[in-house]
Amino acid sequence: MKTDDPSIPAGIDLPAVSRWIAESVDRAEPPFRFSVISGGRSNLTFRVEDANGYMMAMRRPPLGRVLESAHDMGREFRVISAIGQTEVPVPEALALCTDHSVNGADFYLMAFIEGLVPHDASAGAAIPQTERQPLSQDAVKVLADLHSVDPDEVGLGDLGRRDDYVGRQLRRWSRQWEQSKQREIPEMERVVAILASSVPEQQRSTIVHGDYRLGNMIVGEGRILALLDWELCTLGDPLADLGYLANAWLDPDEPPTWREAPTQATGFATRAETVALYGKLTGADLSAIGFYRAFQQWRMAAILEGVYARFRHGAMGDEPSFDLDELADSVVHLAREALAEAER
Repeated sequence: MKTDDPSIPAGIDLPAVSRWIAESVDRAEPPFRFSVISGGRSNLTFRVEDANGYMMAMRRPPLGRVLESAHDMGREFRVISAIGQTEVPVPEALALCTDHSVNGADFYLMAFIEGLVPHDASAGAAIPQTERQPLSQDAVKVLADLHSVDPDEVGLGDLGRRDDYVGRQLRRWSRQWEQSKQREIPEMERVVAILASSVPEQQRSTIVHGDYRLGNMIVGEGRILALLDWELCTLGDPLADLGYLANAWLDPDEPPTWREAPTQATGFATRAETVALYGKLTGADLSAIGFYRAFQQWRMAAILEGVYARFRHGAMGDEPSFDLDELADSVVHLAREALAEAER
């Protein structure tokens, strides 16, 4: 969706969306101003401000063709509505639009939460030293709390199959890889063959976030104010979330695999301490954590290849704020890191 007005972001039909918001959110008063919230490389997220300064956040799929089953706004809205009943901090779900005549795709509104989203090392360095250890511990506690939620009690019992989570993920992301890949990377096939032959027995079945890292959180005063980006949420093996967090939790002297991490600033808990705290809080057997880390490196390579493909073909609207060649190289690097971890 394009517009000649540079003040209106791509992906917003200003008159139609404005009318819908005014009719759907009680306290929202037009006119509305929309601006892109940076950081997202999959679904598009916008800040929405009404005439009285009331702030909301809007989520919609990327522009153009999207993969089947990906970017399901209704599902994401359902998840945050359900998780909002628990101790896990999420923005309040406000309204969902499934009428494509309004904006060309489903979208939803949620409360806007003020705070810092720690995407990288510089953002980590902006967090006061006295808040870094408490924040580290709260990040693990929120993950443990999420994994303690009974899906049936919050209405998510049918969100997905509970068994064979890793096997299903290997099959799903293999398909996504085949649909999205822009070149051949032999390590991707070698890793998936190793992983498929050595899947650990699934200890529990819980709600799985799917993208659990500090960069998908709004933080402040040493705690998690809101956990964001639920588009990959399903039911399955909670250790997949822990493996993902471990990969994203870089120690200060550790070079990034594909991006910086806020924990590269000093004063955060170490990766080993973070993993150990999860084990203490949940009682989980973490002896196979290396498998889950290799799985998540491979899965992230498949995800990033999809991001790379969408930007190459113009499905994400504006020009990327990063180097596409570096993104492409990161996919290869992640595949090689996954292979090294899987072969240990």
